[in-house]
Amino acid sequence: MISHSFGFYGIASFGIILLRYFLVAGGTYLLFYSRFSQSFVDRNLQHRTPSWRSIQRDIQLSVLSAGVFALAAAFTLSAYSWGITRLYSHPQQYGLWYLGMSYVAVLVLQDTYFYFTHRLFHHPNLFPWLHQGHHRSHHPTPWTSFAFDPLEAVVQSFFLIGIIFVIPLHFVTLIAVLTTMTVWAALNHLGIDRLPASFPHHWFGRWFIGPAHHSIHHLKYTTHYGLYFTFWDILLGTDDPSYRKKISDRQPSL
Repeated sequence: MISHSFGFYGIASFGIILLRYFLVAGGTYLLFYSRFSQSFVDRNLQHRTPSWRSIQRDIQLSVLSAGVFALAAAFTLSAYSWGITRLYSHPQQYGLWYLGMSYVAVLVLQDTYFYFTHRLFHHPNLFPWLHQGHHRSHHPTPWTSFAFDPLEAVVQSFFLIGIIFVIPLHFVTLIAVLTTMTVWAALNHLGIDRLPASFPHHWFGRWFIGPAHHSIHHLKYTTHYGLYFTFWDILLGTDDPSYRKKISDRQPSL
């Protein structure tokens, strides 16, 4: 890997992160908020599309977050060039099986970190400083997916910085985690009614967070704090009982 300056890494990362955001969030928004997609909307659910002003505010916060994550990426790449991380570039160093195992492990650890920090952000003393900007969108769209308050972005970036010093990770695995995080966040902020009413909710799907699950968090604040999985919400009692009942009602009899 060719070594560059911290500034080069920061500028390049900022451009890549912004491009990724506009491609994923913008593409998802165009797809699910187009006239064609209206035929899939669940009319029984009350959902109000945010105003353009609200979307602009989400984009502005996302640009600030991109700056924070770009600094984290610049530090990560610089630390790798200094040889002080556990990042590696040769797939056979730990075996191909480890690529998949480490990917799943990071997702589980990130979900755990996100759940507890996210729940902490909702403390009345911290919420105005760390999380209020994100919740200005009571009815989120994909543009809300990375609309973090700057301090929240800093806290979330700590996980991605810290994990490279703890677990051996191939660059492909790290990129896969970042891609999963971006796409999953955009999908989870689709809105409560943007998938077909017949969208399946089976026993396996109950353990994963989707747009309806996360939309309830934007409306109620006191439930559904997870990122990828519902495990911690179910275990610690922050899973909305009405949502769980709704899934059971949609569960087809076997």
